[in-house]
Amino acid sequence: MVASQSRCGSDCGVVSAPVPFSRYRGLPFLGTAGEPHCLPRVSGSGLATAPARLIAFAIMAAIGRFQKGDDIFHAKVVDGEIFRLNGDVFGSPSFDKKPTPLKGVKTLVPVTTSKIIAVGLPYADHARESGKQLPKEPLFWLKAPTSLIPDGAKIEIPFPQHRNDFEAELAIVIGRRVRNVTPAAAARYIFGYTAAQDVTDRTSQASESQFARSKSFDTFTPLGPYVETKIDPHDLSIQLFQNGQLRQNGNTSQLIFNCFDLVSFISTNMTLLPGDVILTGTPSGVGPIDSADRLEVRIQGMAPLVNTVK
Repeated sequence: MVASQSRCGSDCGVVSAPVPFSRYRGLPFLGTAGEPHCLPRVSGSGLATAPARLIAFAIMAAIGRFQKGDDIFHAKVVDGEIFRLNGDVFGSPSFDKKPTPLKGVKTLVPVTTSKIIAVGLPYADHARESGKQLPKEPLFWLKAPTSLIPDGAKIEIPFPQHRNDFEAELAIVIGRRVRNVTPAAAARYIFGYTAAQDVTDRTSQASESQFARSKSFDTFTPLGPYVETKIDPHDLSIQLFQNGQLRQNGNTSQLIFNCFDLVSFISTNMTLLPGDVILTGTPSGVGPIDSADRLEVRIQGMAPLVNTVK
């Protein structure tokens, strides 16, 4: 059962009623799409209800960004509860020992960012399906931060007559200011990783020589729900389910340029700041989306990212 949802801004997903939900434990890949996301209070029967668009998925050290009333804060997500972060999320923070009550809590995009960098043709199979040659060095462009939406928010299509495609991606979140870093040292500057979509107006993209407009429409970058800070990004399955049907099925081991290579290369061209997001690109299987579609990105070891199309 999916609760009705309202919008309170470009980075906030709001659930207006509790959502019955069985806890995510060992979420299977290559299976059917999961249930609507929430972070539940679990009863003795194993069933749960929740007032917020959160999920119980405590495999790694997951950091989320939340809002309760006018208060916006980061918190650690542990076994279906959130523990408020004190201090700088990119520094050496501490955490409350007692969980924050979930009533009235909203899930936001997990970080605020100065820029989104999107990488093109990162997987050989995607380059082939696009009819492009393999890049000799990373191709990238900038996306508008105003395109960000959180887990649970709706994707809005500005031109329904155009073809618009889903693209599941692993996102890198930068944790320290960096310029001209080597691949060997890049990991020191990475805060963590999260799931993303790089929704694309393919009709606009085909009519222009640059991709910023076709990928920067409001709501075209779902991101989250949490940043996993303890995960090896080099061998993760990455999948997209459209209305429960598997459409994309790749692995980050197939990236032409791995995450550390990307951070190094991009940092030789521009300064990266804490909170900056790098979309590492999509595997093969991209396809069109339609109104009322339910799109779920599953990346191994991470909480799923679920959004619907308005």
